[in-house]
Amino acid sequence: MRLPLILFLLAAVIPVFFGKIRSAPFWLSLQAIALGWNGVAHSDGMSVHALIALLDVIAVRAIVAPLLLRRAIHLRGDPNLDLMPSNLFAWVIGIALIVLAFEFGGSATTDVGALALGVVGAMVAIALLLLSTNDALPAQLVAVLFMENGIAVFESLLPEPWPLPVHGALTVVYLATIAVASWLIGTPAAADTASDTTAPGKQS
Repeated sequence: MRLPLILFLLAAVIPVFFGKIRSAPFWLSLQAIALGWNGVAHSDGMSVHALIALLDVIAVRAIVAPLLLRRAIHLRGDPNLDLMPSNLFAWVIGIALIVLAFEFGGSATTDVGALALGVVGAMVAIALLLLSTNDALPAQLVAVLFMENGIAVFESLLPEPWPLPVHGALTVVYLATIAVASWLIGTPAAADTASDTTAPGKQS
């Protein structure tokens, strides 16, 4: 089914070109909803595996991860800057990478498979572009989470879904990534604020 993949792609492309860092949790939630929809569309009926995968996506990727990211961004207190710097050079590179990703997908398979492969390639390209153009820690974490969601889309290309232990391991990695990174992002901000306040010559 094409519609959830298109929704997923829009939820990845729009924030990169037009979004701010503080809006990233919303777009991650929207990506997760599209992921769940795509998983249901590709499953043969609501099996136990499909139900567990859907609950996992909604609970972890649509609720827990965005909440942890929002909290980390709030604790850090950085200005609400663009997720990707707004300049023509970065935009041209981003558009070119997305086009190349879909060209690769079209040459590898057909129909919905081509769209899914193109979306995966575009997500990886977008994530790498974010990592290379924005050195702010919250933006770097968003790029990693975008790439993780792209890996989840890749599952829809497989003849059979990943076994539950593999799916569970990926969920653990995803949770560990967002938990540790959120802690690292949020903790230094308080220390930096305290040091700025107590530093000699600083006025309250």
